[in-house]
Amino acid sequence: MLAFVAILIGGTAGGFIGYAFVDLQVTGDSSVWAGLGALVGAIIAALGTAVVVVLTLRAMGEWNTIREREESATAAAKSSAATRNVPRVR
Repeated sequence: MLAFVAILIGGTAGGFIGYAFVDLQVTGDSSVWAGLGALVGAIIAALGTAVVVVLTLRAMGEWNTIREREESATAAAKSSAATRNVPRVR
């Protein structure tokens, strides 16, 4: 959910930047060009933000996998150490 909101915010910011950039460059009635600039800016910014979001989510998933693997290895080592010190009763 947070990733989706970040992409929307990035796209909105890109749209504002694209609009302002074209509005500064064109003189006269530039509503069509300013709209196209806003659209292109929004698309580029949203795609860039989406790439960063996907890479972040993949890194977080990999980090959780490594942490779980280390925790299970530690738990297995503790359980095997605990069973080695138990004397056998015949």
